[in-house]
Amino acid sequence: MQLKQLTAACLFLSTAAFAQAKPIWQDFSLTGLYGENYEVVDEKQTTLTVEYAAKVKYADVFFFMDRMRGSDDHKSTYFELSPRLSLGEISGQKLAFGPVKDVLISTTWESNSDDFSSFDNFLYGVGFDLTIPYFQYANVNFYRANNEKTADDYQMTIAYALPFKVSNEDFLVDGFLDWSTGEKDHASEMNWTTQYKWNVGKHISPETRLYLGVEHSVWNNKFGIKGSDENNVSALVKYHF
Repeated sequence: MQLKQLTAACLFLSTAAFAQAKPIWQDFSLTGLYGENYEVVDEKQTTLTVEYAAKVKYADVFFFMDRMRGSDDHKSTYFELSPRLSLGEISGQKLAFGPVKDVLISTTWESNSDDFSSFDNFLYGVGFDLTIPYFQYANVNFYRANNEKTADDYQMTIAYALPFKVSNEDFLVDGFLDWSTGEKDHASEMNWTTQYKWNVGKHISPETRLYLGVEHSVWNNKFGIKGSDENNVSALVKYHF
């Protein structure tokens, strides 16, 4: 219970920081995906994703929610809320070293709801914001996971975004890599998901961000099931408000 209370306290403090501060920047987007090579539940799947990201002085937050519908009309909802507290901003000290520009307390609430598996997992740990040439952002987070339905484990999450141009066209490659340890009741997982996107929106207006592209997901031992390996490419459309 002490570990769950610590995680809840970090989530609460991060949320409080956002409630009391004006965002330095924020972003809201909707994504539609369709793929035909998923594993475990449905082979074909349509997903609507809502995403929100923001930064305030002492914290940042990332939230997404997937509403998924499979080919057999199976429906599920999954979300993650990931607030982080900046130790550099809180302490007033410069914590940069090497490629690291800040150190953060990282937390995540994972929640799933469907007919097969409903759970709430709470993760807490330490994160590092990185400065890497040409990347819009890059960070790595190390977590201890308190899992509701499976044995607790450890997780590493890397997130990144790399914008680039080809002639006058704007492209963006962004995504994440999750790796978690194997425990007595589940195998080690690796989920590497990357989106490759072209900003067709700039041809509508300079400020429009409407992306077309694909999402490539490589997920080994999906859901901790040994040998359930996914290699899926989904069609993608994404709009930033």
